[in-house]
Amino acid sequence: MTDLSDEFRAAVETAGRAGNTLYLQGGDSKRHLLGRQCEAEPLALLGHQGIVDYQPEELFITARCGTRLTDLAQTLAEHEQLLACESPDFSGAATVGGTVASNLSGPGRPWSGAIRDLVLGLKLINGKAELLQFGGTVMKNVAGYDVSRLQAGALGALGLLTEITLKVSPAPEAETTLSYEMPAAAAITFMNQRAGTPKPLTAAAWYQGRVYLRLSGAEAAVRHTAQLWGGEEETQTEVWTQIRELTLPDLTRASGLWRQSCAATTALTHPSPLLLNWCGAQRWYSHETLAGNLPVTDSGSGHWTNFSGGDRLADTGPQLDPVQIRLHRNLKQAMDPLGVFNPGRLYSWM
Repeated sequence: MTDLSDEFRAAVETAGRAGNTLYLQGGDSKRHLLGRQCEAEPLALLGHQGIVDYQPEELFITARCGTRLTDLAQTLAEHEQLLACESPDFSGAATVGGTVASNLSGPGRPWSGAIRDLVLGLKLINGKAELLQFGGTVMKNVAGYDVSRLQAGALGALGLLTEITLKVSPAPEAETTLSYEMPAAAAITFMNQRAGTPKPLTAAAWYQGRVYLRLSGAEAAVRHTAQLWGGEEETQTEVWTQIRELTLPDLTRASGLWRQSCAATTALTHPSPLLLNWCGAQRWYSHETLAGNLPVTDSGSGHWTNFSGGDRLADTGPQLDPVQIRLHRNLKQAMDPLGVFNPGRLYSWM
């Protein structure tokens, strides 16, 4: 366990006085994803690691930002617990800090919550090199702005997260996966019908002409639902790991990926999706498929993100209206008035 908070504060203070900028670099597993290319001096965070506090009976764990997600998962597994958000570990490179900053969650997100929903509290260094603490170790600990959860998805633009406290959950007693053959359009209706019933469904996705439904929970409930719903019971369930890690063959072959986030029941606005996740609320397309019909010009079809590939100097996130832009700028000014952290990573004007 290594605490580098004082070194980080000194680096931030030095950069601020000199008018320099810093790129917060953890496991470097997501630098090519989500946001824009960031040209700034790297500040290595990986050495700042270790589990600071873990109370299995209280269902929370606190870890430093450089702690590997796989190390956290291993510790939790020893107590038959897990992070319900199923964030990708990217072959062991992902860290706790980068996971929160990116707000990436896996196939169980609609049922178990995003990584943002698991953040109970954190410590961060702001752009003035002040070490601040927000939240605590229980869910109801916020009065006013929820600065802790505000960091989820900020891509490091609002501060350097030093310690993060996360809610943990018991591992399910039993789990199985059912699959069905059907086209994408029919799959959206089918998945949402299944999700609308009080059954132990914890993931629903469509890939290469098949729907996959994951059942998790009490063994009796899982067995009963599997018999009731039919389909083919999958013995090889690595599909959920591949969805979580974005390593499905169709995704890895694409030169770049667009991610559409919309209401789960929204009709397909573009043909040939590579993957439908979260009952259809998250949809993945290749750059090749959408060539000449870029979704950023669409309206009424949810939010689009240029997740990977393409022009990483252009803005990659959803288009914001003037009010949203003003709020983003005000938050940046409050948390990082000198613009030290990850300049332009989230948006070109931040």
